[in-house]
Amino acid sequence: MSQSPAVHAATRIGHVHLKVADLDRALGFYCGVLGFELMQRMGSGAAFISAGGYHHHIGLNTWESKGGSPPPPGTTGLYHTAILYPTRPALADALHRVLSAGIALDGASDHGVSEALYLRDPDQNGVELYWDRPREQWPFGPDGKLAMVTKRLDVEGLLQQREA
Repeated sequence: MSQSPAVHAATRIGHVHLKVADLDRALGFYCGVLGFELMQRMGSGAAFISAGGYHHHIGLNTWESKGGSPPPPGTTGLYHTAILYPTRPALADALHRVLSAGIALDGASDHGVSEALYLRDPDQNGVELYWDRPREQWPFGPDGKLAMVTKRLDVEGLLQQREA
């Protein structure tokens, strides 16, 4: 099998579209807790939300899932949606919002390249909230290859970075 040319370096994931059971409940989490802005709502069937006025970073719909339940363990599908925050204080603010809403974390990890919080939305979709360290701080092994890790994240230390 021949190697295809690499994808353009500026390529990014543009948005994620999630099937949810209850649109208002999902909006309560993504807009009410995490602070995303509702850009457009299409009745009770779909909504498009964003940060900073983009047309949408997250689409939510009930077209095939209204009143549905999460997929059972052991099935394929989305593992999590990762939301990238621009700074450590911005991630600290997100952590504060989540904890203030009484939402439990599934985990919190320092990956060397990033610090990440893991939780679930009301439909039990995995959500990762994270910020990337500057590239010059990323861990590399003696062979020059990226050497990501999974270490315990100091959640209290992160909370102290929250901007007033």
